Amino acid sequence: MKKKLKEKINEALSSVLPITLIVLILSFTTAPMPIGTLMLFLFGAVMLIVGMGFFSLGVDMAMMPMGDGIGGEIAKSKRMGPILLISFIIGVVVTIAEPDLTVLARQVPAVPDMVIILTVAAGVGLFLAVSMLRTRFGWPLSRMLVLLYLLVFLLALFIPREFLAVAFDSGGVTTGPITVPFIMALGIGTASMARQNDEEDSNFGTVALCSVGPILAVLLLGMCFQSTEVDYTPFTVPRVFTSKDVGEQFAAGFPAYIREVLFGLTPIILFFTAFQLLRLRLRRYPLIKIMVGIVYTFIGLVLFLTGANVGFMPAGNYIGEQMAQHEWMIVPLGMIIGYFIVAAEPAVHVLNKQVEELTGGAVPQKAMQLSLSIGVAVSVGLALVRVITGISIFWFLIPGYALALGLTFIVPKIFTAIAFDSGGVASGPMTATFLLPFAMGACESLGGDILTDAFGIVAMVAMTPLITIQLLGLVCKRKNIRAADLTPEEQQDLFDEIIDYTDDLEQGEEEPHAGHAH
Repeated sequence: MKKKLKEKINEALSSVLPITLIVLILSFTTAPMPIGTLMLFLFGAVMLIVGMGFFSLGVDMAMMPMGDGIGGEIAKSKRMGPILLISFIIGVVVTIAEPDLTVLARQVPAVPDMVIILTVAAGVGLFLAVSMLRTRFGWPLSRMLVLLYLLVFLLALFIPREFLAVAFDSGGVTTGPITVPFIMALGIGTASMARQNDEEDSNFGTVALCSVGPILAVLLLGMCFQSTEVDYTPFTVPRVFTSKDVGEQFAAGFPAYIREVLFGLTPIILFFTAFQLLRLRLRRYPLIKIMVGIVYTFIGLVLFLTGANVGFMPAGNYIGEQMAQHEWMIVPLGMIIGYFIVAAEPAVHVLNKQVEELTGGAVPQKAMQLSLSIGVAVSVGLALVRVITGISIFWFLIPGYALALGLTFIVPKIFTAIAFDSGGVASGPMTATFLLPFAMGACESLGGDILTDAFGIVAMVAMTPLITIQLLGLVCKRKNIRAADLTPEEQQDLFDEIIDYTDDLEQGEEEPHAGHAH
């Protein structure tokens, strides 16, 4: 166990170290940071690394087996009524417990917080049930997504401009580190038991549908209220001067995030306990392993969320303010930060690992990570262009989603499912705690409207991976077409080339892979 934990922490170190070095370089050059803010950031980085290590191990031991087991048991039922009801309840309860959702609800004072939270939760619950129907009846994901996003943009024409960014951001904040591993495993478990065919794309798409549900729900809510009373909580950098002040900041943050994580994990644990008593009846050893995994997940999430919110948020806001004084630098700098920061999203590692395993190595983790990094880099660059110019988010979302939906007709189905899952996964807590404060700091420094110009970065981060992952699918599709007239030996050589195409791009060494796509 210690060996596995050490491996996970080393993986987390390689993920968090690049963004840490970038911030350090900026703090010693163009954006000198107060020593207290810098100390908060460094302690936060250490907590992120340790937290990600515990979280990753906990997901492997507990979250994925629990979701997979519950999904498999749900799929065994022949009656759709109970399946849909249970799926709806799971979606609602797990979403209400997502910490980022409370932050989003506070941005709309015209609507009571609980109304926003319940609306978003109902959207996730409804579309988790729809995902179960899709798995059972084999509905094509690409057609569903086209119809749903056409409806999204149609409704968006009739709501106040101030509601727009909040609505699209809601699709990203609901797919956080607590919900993603469980919902993803739930979908995979259901697909493995209920699949009507052998198409791999049925393993993915649950997160994609659960991301579009909140957007539709908040848009409908905006039409009902027709209010422009949308506000945000002004961000203040904590006054930290000594190491004692640093300790006090983290000490004050720990209890809050302990409560949030407990609140988030409790519904999942209760659902699993009910299924264990009624249906699963796992033996002693796997049950103990899951219990230990839950403890690891809890420790990891508390450390990660405390480090991100207490340590990274002030640094992101301060750097954004300072870099806005150099407009020509802020866009390329933001793209570099976006490229590396997505590697620090805990749920991204869960997705990448699942993709590699379920495609038999045909889509390696390295290819997924490169595609996600490029996508997030582009999205942050475009978001900062909005901050500088004040251009409406519509000018980016409409062509972006049009391109993403157009690609669904020409790329392999599995890449469409993976891409739309990855959009929700990429826009996790690091986006909320570093990129959003970064954009807010820059926007405030430039005198822009934070609600219409800075907010929406979560939506942008959720959009661009839809395109880059599907472009990855086009590369693989082109190489597979070339393989049609080759001998089996030549096809194997070409397959190895597909797997290692990212290594070729980076002139790296070829790495062996355990499995092969069928």
